Amino acid sequence: MASSIVVTGSYVQDLTFRLPEFPTAGQTLIGDFNTGPGGKGSNQAVAAARTGVPTAFIGATGKDAFAQVAKEFHEEEGIDSRLALQAEQATGTAAILVNDRGENEIVVALGANNFLSPADIPEDLVSEAQILVSQLEFNLEAAEHALRLARKNQVTTLLNPAPMRDDFPPSMLDYVDILVPNETEFAHLIRARFPEEHASFNEASIQSLSSDQLHLLCRDFGVSTFIITLGGNGCFVSSEDRYFEVPCIKGIEAVDTTGAGDAFVGGFSSGLVQFDGDIEKAVSYASVVAGLSVTKFGTAPAMPSKAEIDAEIEKQGISF
Repeated sequence: MASSIVVTGSYVQDLTFRLPEFPTAGQTLIGDFNTGPGGKGSNQAVAAARTGVPTAFIGATGKDAFAQVAKEFHEEEGIDSRLALQAEQATGTAAILVNDRGENEIVVALGANNFLSPADIPEDLVSEAQILVSQLEFNLEAAEHALRLARKNQVTTLLNPAPMRDDFPPSMLDYVDILVPNETEFAHLIRARFPEEHASFNEASIQSLSSDQLHLLCRDFGVSTFIITLGGNGCFVSSEDRYFEVPCIKGIEAVDTTGAGDAFVGGFSSGLVQFDGDIEKAVSYASVVAGLSVTKFGTAPAMPSKAEIDAEIEKQGISF
């Protein structure tokens, strides 16, 4: 069976430390530790696959114990996993600190992810998909190639520009149908596109804009659909002919926000397939997936199941 969603991106082994507060410079604190599968690309594939939509993942690992963890985990999740072996590199790892408020600080060593090449992107897999998802947590040349390949085969393309990088090539946007940044990434894009007019634009600047002004800024990028995720404030959606906002789901207690953005992207991709390209329904569905993900610790392990999503949709009274 062809995969409706193909995710290109990173696999990273998460090394997570939980502690009351983040340490200051020179300070050593005692915390709790656990490890598990992560990486923005892999997380998004897991979030999509758990909704029941056939999903494939294209990534890279080293020749080490973490590579075996990745392979076995994707098999358990029912993901069609295409992991290119980079024998001279280490599998990507991430050090994640999570405090008692559910906030996080993350350092990522990309390792093998930096060496995924355009040749590792199978065109037959991409051409049969309905949506191709990419981020920036791996080789940018491979990321742009995957988007270009999808566009050539008339596959909908989604770019989550995370983590935002100074070497991000603006040409990549030429192959993007749906752009999904968070507040920080959006601010970076604005500064890069308008270096003179908006040199000091930041996350707070977004709050000072009217919806009309925010919509006009989004339209200047030439991307059909722009979705800005705003944390606890939901998200703002700008399309060619309109804009609208979708709030977060209610009654959710956040214990760990790590991976919430990935849950949103995976959930949105699934919603786009399930609801025949209906952006508004897909965003509402993604908000449920992301909201549920923050109620558990971890990244990939925290992605909700289809049963949990369906139950929450009924609880929230959301109609599709």
